[in-house]
This record gives sequence, structure tokens and C-alpha cells, in this order.
Amino acid sequence: MDSGLSFSAADLAQTRFAVSPLWEVVTSYRVLTGRPDSAPHQRWVAQVRPRIVRAGLDRGWLAALVPPHGYLADFLNPTPSGPFPTLDAELDALRRTPADQVRDDLQQLQKLPRERAAGELLRMLHEDTPAALLKVADEIETYWELALAPYWARIQHVLEADVFHRARQVAEHGSARVLSDLHETVRWDDGTLLLVRRHCSLSRDEAGSGLLLVPSVFAWPRVLTRSVAPDPPQLAYPARGFGTVWEPRTAGATEAVAAVLGRSRTLLLTELDTPASTTQLAAHCGLSPAGVSQHLIALRNAGLVTAHRSGRSVLYARTAVADQLLNP
Repeated sequence: MDSGLSFSAADLAQTRFAVSPLWEVVTSYRVLTGRPDSAPHQRWVAQVRPRIVRAGLDRGWLAALVPPHGYLADFLNPTPSGPFPTLDAELDALRRTPADQVRDDLQQLQKLPRERAAGELLRMLHEDTPAALLKVADEIETYWELALAPYWARIQHVLEADVFHRARQVAEHGSARVLSDLHETVRWDDGTLLLVRRHCSLSRDEAGSGLLLVPSVFAWPRVLTRSVAPDPPQLAYPARGFGTVWEPRTAGATEAVAAVLGRSRTLLLTELDTPASTTQLAAHCGLSPAGVSQHLIALRNAGLVTAHRSGRSVLYARTAVADQLLNP
């Protein structure tokens, strides 16, 4: 079934892009719950799924609100206030969601088959919405640290590159061409944005003016929509280059970097192509855990690595600055 979103001149003027951490939370969680077409993300799933299971996040609030298929709770994706909101800003907006909006979402979710535990969580959310929203936000923060924070530099780079590319395309060729190039199921036709073969609708009757376009690494192979009046409709689409996020980076400037940082620290940076703990790095690099720890502190102080807690361990990840050093 096709659906269409009509555009006035004012709607086109209010069309904008945004990079949304919460959209990446929702779409990535759906990948982790066993989506069969998640081949581009298999390396990430293999690393992250065990952490999520150990933390019990496979049977918590996100599991209840983001089912593997069909409708997911719209209040999880509040309208970003700017093009690059932080996770904290979006979680603040989520915590302030009106109870009536949450309960409207719950009515949709309750139409889907679900386990008893998920049903109980939805009941709690209905009966004491403000308190439950705080718990939802807390769980999302935990999920973020385990599943996305160690990889965010890479993800953010792809998302921001998509926004800048499409903004340039708008300037050079106009909005119609860009809207037709978002996804194979999205087409611009005589003042209307058509979503071809979509199971859900997107229309002005369900949302406000304008359009918010949200690139996503995890949305592939489809687009997702949000229509909640009076907010502008949202359309999350696969970002350009999403498939390159998990590809191993080749160290093209290792010798030059080693001349500045030293061979041990450069070796650690190349090993952090995948986030790892001090113990793992020591085993892979043939260094002592104490030596690795000292090097990581120096690299962290220099803004070349970040640290993220995963249960009792701390995972270290390379930053975008370090990626640029190794891959100029």
C-alpha cells in the first residue's frame, strides 16, 4: 500500500535534517533482537549482543517498547530541537513526554502479541507514566554505554557526512531531487512525497508542518516513520555509507604516527579497530596489563581513545581523531 505526504511551500521551507542518537537506539535495538536481514551489522551484533544479554536488556523496557516487527513506541523518538542533539537532550525530552501521548502509543503496542513480562511493563508505564519514563530513560543510558557509545565516533561520522552531502545536494539541485534519492521506496511526485509499498501511512492529517529527515546506520533495508501531531513528521532512512561502519580500518600512516606516539601506543590504536578491554589488548599486543593501562591513560588524555563501562570491564575505543591519524 502506498501513502503520501503533501507539501506546501511552507512545508518545504521547514524540511530539515537531524542526527538523532535515540533513533540509533531504537533501530539498533531492533537489529539486536534478531532481525534476519542484519548482515551488514553482523560484526557489531556479535560483539554487543552478549553484553546486552548479560545486562538483562533483552527482556526490559526496550524489549517491551521496540518489538522485532511492526509498530514501535513513537515517544521514544521526540522531535530533535536542532540538527545534532545530544543523547542527554533527547532523553530529557523523552522524560517530559505527556502521559496521554504515552498511553496512545501503548494502545498500539497492546495490539501486538507479546510475552507476559513485557505486558506487565507496559501496564506499569500506563499506570504511573512519569515514574516509568524515568526507568525507560535509565535503561536507554545503560544500553547506550554497552551498545553504541564505544562505536559512536564511527557512527556519528557516517551520519553527519550524510547530512552534509544531502544539504549540498539541496543547494545544488533542489529539495525534490534529494527527497527522491533517500530510498528506493520514497519518491517525490508533483508536490507529494510518496512512500511506496509501505505498511504504515504518512500524511499531514497525522502530523504537523514540515518534515524531519533522519539518517540512520541501522535502519537498512527500510525507512521508518513517526507521525505525532503537532510535531513535524519524521522519516528515518539508511545513511549513505552505512555498510562501511564496521569495516576494519587499514593503518595507512602507521610509521608516521609511531614516530610521534611511539610504537606501543600506535599498536594499541590499531588494535582498537574493535573496542577492547585492557586485558584483551595486553594479550593481543604482547604488552603487560600495567603498561597497556598507562598507555591508554595517555591516549585518553590526548583525545585519541574513549573509555566505556561494560559490566565489570571497561572497553576502550578509538576516537574519530585517531581514525584520521591512522587513515589520512
